[in-house]
Amino acid sequence: MPETDAPPPRPWPANRLGLDYRAEASRLGPPPKPIIDVHTHINGERAASVYAEVCDHFGVALTYSQSQREQALGVSRVLGDRVRFIAIPDYMAEDRGRAFRDGFLDNIRWFHGELGARVVKFWHAPRWYDLVDPDRDADLFAYDSEWRRKALDLAHELGMMVMTHIADPDTWFQIRYSDAAKYGLKAAQYDPFKRMLKVYPETPWIAAHMGGWPENLDFLDELLGEHPNLHLDTSATKWMVRELSRHDADRFASFMKRWRGRILFGSDIVTLDDHLEKSDEENKRFGAQQAATESEAFDLYASRYWALRAMFETDYEGESPIADPDLHMVDPEGHTPMDAPKLVGRSLDKELLKTLYHDACRDVVIRWEAKQGLPKPIL
Repeated sequence: MPETDAPPPRPWPANRLGLDYRAEASRLGPPPKPIIDVHTHINGERAASVYAEVCDHFGVALTYSQSQREQALGVSRVLGDRVRFIAIPDYMAEDRGRAFRDGFLDNIRWFHGELGARVVKFWHAPRWYDLVDPDRDADLFAYDSEWRRKALDLAHELGMMVMTHIADPDTWFQIRYSDAAKYGLKAAQYDPFKRMLKVYPETPWIAAHMGGWPENLDFLDELLGEHPNLHLDTSATKWMVRELSRHDADRFASFMKRWRGRILFGSDIVTLDDHLEKSDEENKRFGAQQAATESEAFDLYASRYWALRAMFETDYEGESPIADPDLHMVDPEGHTPMDAPKLVGRSLDKELLKTLYHDACRDVVIRWEAKQGLPKPIL
């Protein structure tokens, strides 16, 4: 367990080990190059201010946020040049049929015109099968269905690159998606996605969460080898810590070196103003129960940067400070919801860290934005 000079706070899911994340950030020191986080969800002006302080401590210079449309302008006011936006649909809309058809096209145009977004997010996790009916919503169901193609065509017309969520953890396929007749096997999630990569070969793509399969580096080798326009990000911190720590050290290092420049740093941090206040409501906004004070919100956001930097930069080997409920889901007798997997530090070399943290996003995303008429940020 890392040293800490301050009295430890109470153990809770974002800080099981009672770390002082400010002290831990100081102990890590500045990253070898300013971090560009290509995958966050920053919402709420007050929460954005807390997030900005976390960024100051952990060396994050720029974030690409999938903010809700009604929250984006406020986030922009708080973070200024430190944030750029990724266009998303209105996931919480009551009329999801419209939200993922005409509503998504409207959002793409709005984020592009009002906030300069040059990246659009296509969410197609297996949970999608719980939201749409394959018969009633055939024009939405598959990744290469009619309305998905319309949104991709609009993004292409506007000069936008694509980020996508394809698959979920193996643990979820073991439990949540065990009905293969409904959800299909994990490998099958990628077939229509691969078709779209070939339809838009000049468009850069980012497959979030290490392409949805950090458990299987051999599969990712094949996927990246077959599709030169594809890149991955490291977002979904709990998932990444659990699965990337399990790989053989030499295998993981060789993978990261082989695909240097095509793997971008991402955290998947979600911020909400609801994180800053207590509430008796059981069903507030999705994720709102993760924190209830400003201090807890700080720890929630900081825990993700500490875990990722510790994994990539250090030789730390011990429990993750972040509770991972997937362990309990898969083995309820052997684990509690507060248990966590081992976090294994990889001590990647400094030049590789510079590429992962900064240069890959600069070369893939920022250069694409500049090509599409968006000025480069100052980093």
